[in-house]
Amino acid sequence: MLKVTDHSRDSVGLTYVYPVVSRRAGGVSVGINLNVNNACNWACFYCQVPDLTRGGPPPIDLDRLEAELRAFLHAATHGDFLERNAPPEARRLMDVAFSGNGEPTSATEFDAAVERVERVLRDFGLLDSLKLRLITNGSLLHRPEVQRGIARIGAIDGEIWFKVDRATEEAIARVNGIRLAPEKIEAALLRCADLAPTWVQTCYFAIDGKESSEAEQAAYLALIGAVRQKIKGVHLYGLARPSLQPDAQRLSNVAPENFRRFADRIAALGVEVVANP
Repeated sequence: MLKVTDHSRDSVGLTYVYPVVSRRAGGVSVGINLNVNNACNWACFYCQVPDLTRGGPPPIDLDRLEAELRAFLHAATHGDFLERNAPPEARRLMDVAFSGNGEPTSATEFDAAVERVERVLRDFGLLDSLKLRLITNGSLLHRPEVQRGIARIGAIDGEIWFKVDRATEEAIARVNGIRLAPEKIEAALLRCADLAPTWVQTCYFAIDGKESSEAEQAAYLALIGAVRQKIKGVHLYGLARPSLQPDAQRLSNVAPENFRRFADRIAALGVEVVANP
C-alpha cells in the first residue's frame, strides 16, 4: 500500500516510473526518476536516497521511459491500481513529477524526457487534469537545454518546485552539502520563474534540536521577499521520512508552534504558504 512515509522508487518494479502518495500534491504523484544510479550534484542532510553519491545519471532510455509511463497510466486510469494500492483519501492522480534520486536536470536528455512525458499526457487526454511538475535544486538553470525543458513545462501550465532550504552560505553548505552563494540561488530562481510557474519548496527542520538561527531565518525571508512578486508561493514542509545520510540522527522536526511561527513570517511578506509540518 502506498503511503506518505514511503516513497520507494521501485514500488511497481519499473526503472523510471514510480507512484507515491504525496502530501503536498494531495494524492498520488507519478514520479519520473532519471537518476537511477542514486547520483546527485547536491548532498542534502535530510535526503532519503540510499547510497547517495555525487554526480549525474547514466544515459536515459527514452523509449523505455515512455513505455513505462504509458503502461502505468493505463493501469491507473483504466484498471484498479489506485483502488488496490492507494489509501481511500488519496485515490486520485494529481501530477507527473520529475523528481527521483537526484537532480533531474542533470540528465543530458532532460528536455527530451519532458517532451516524451508531454506526448504521453496528451495522448491520454490528461494534460488538463494532471500537472507536469519538476522538483529541482535549480543549480543547472544556466544550461540552455535545461531552460528549454522548463519552458516546455511552463508552456503546458506545468509547475516548477524550486528547492531553497536556507539562504546563507554557511547554512546552505550545512543543509545541502554545496558551496553556493545565495545571490546565485536568487538569480536562478528568477530565471526559472520567467520560464514557468514556480513555487519555492523549503524543508524546515532542526539540527541537534535547534532550528535555524534568527540570522538564518532573516536571510531566508529577505531572499523570499526579493522574489515574492515572481513566484507562486512557498511550500514549507517538515520531515516525513527518515534521512538515509550520515548523521541522520541529528535531525528532527521543529516544535509545531515554531514551524507555524516561521510559516506566518513568510506569509507576512505577502506570499502564499502551503505548510506541511
